[in-house]
Amino acid sequence: MPTEAQDQMAILAGALPYLKRYDDQLVVVKYGGHAMGEEESALRFGRDIALLEQVGVNPVVVHGGGPQINAMLKRLNVQSTFVNGLRVTDAQMVDVVEMVLAGTVNKQVAEAITRAGVIAVGISGKDGNLIRARKAERTMRDPETNEEREIDLGFVGEPEHVDTKVLRLLIGADIVPVVAPVGVGEDGQTYNINADTVAGAIAGALGAARLLMLTDVAGVRGPDGQHIPEMTVAEVRAGIEAGWISGGMIPKVETCIYAIEKGVQGAVILDGRVPHAVLAELFTAGGPGTLIKP
Repeated sequence: MPTEAQDQMAILAGALPYLKRYDDQLVVVKYGGHAMGEEESALRFGRDIALLEQVGVNPVVVHGGGPQINAMLKRLNVQSTFVNGLRVTDAQMVDVVEMVLAGTVNKQVAEAITRAGVIAVGISGKDGNLIRARKAERTMRDPETNEEREIDLGFVGEPEHVDTKVLRLLIGADIVPVVAPVGVGEDGQTYNINADTVAGAIAGALGAARLLMLTDVAGVRGPDGQHIPEMTVAEVRAGIEAGWISGGMIPKVETCIYAIEKGVQGAVILDGRVPHAVLAELFTAGGPGTLIKP
C-alpha cells in the first residue's frame, strides 16, 4: 500500500474516536481576527465548518468583523475610539456596524460554508429575538483623581437574554446558523456587542459541548512564555491574579469561564490563522489551542 494511503488511513483511524465523541453535539465557533479578510483562509474555514456538519457535528458560527468595520469607517471618514477594547458606538456608527456585520460580513461567511456543500443561513442577534441586549456599563480610573468614573460607550451592549428557538430550528433542519453580533434592546434599540461575548452567551444558552474561540494568538501562554494545552477554571483565575494572564487575553478567558459556568463542557482559545485549526482541535489528541475545563 502506498505510504500516502497509509498516512490517510492512520489519520482517519485516529480521528474516529473523536468523531464519535462529537456526533450530534453542539459546537459554537467564534470566527474573527484578520484571517477573515483573506479569501483563501475564509474559504478554508467554510470548508472546515461544512465538514463538521457532514460528519454529524452541529456547528454554530458567531463572527466578528473589526477590520471590515474599520475599513468602512475609513471610507466614510469616521473616527473610532476604543475603551478597554470596546468600540465607542454613537448613533451614526451603530448603523455602519450593523450594515457591515449583519450585511456584508455575515453573508460572506454564510456563503463560504454554503459553497462547500452545506446550507448556512446568516442571521443577526436581532432576528427571532435571538439576543436581547442591555447597554454595557464600564468604568475607568481617572489618572488625575485616581477615582473610578463611568464611561459612556454609546450603543455598545451586552447579552441580557438569548432565545435559542431560531437557532434550534435551523440546527434541526441541518442548516448551519451564522450569527452577527448585534442585539436589540427592549425598546427596539440596536446594540453593537463584542463577538466573543456573544459566542460565550450562545454557547452557554445552547449547553454546547465546545466553545472554540478563534483568535490571532496561539492560546494561553504561561509565565515562562510556553503554550499551555489545558487549564482548569481555577488555574485561569490564578493566572489572572498572578498577572501572567493579562491584556487582551483576560476578556477571552473570562468569556470561556462564563460559558463553562453556564454549562459548556469545555472552551478552547486557538489560533484561527493556523490551517484547519477547528478540525485539529476537535479530532486530534493534541489540539493546537488551550482547552479550559471546569
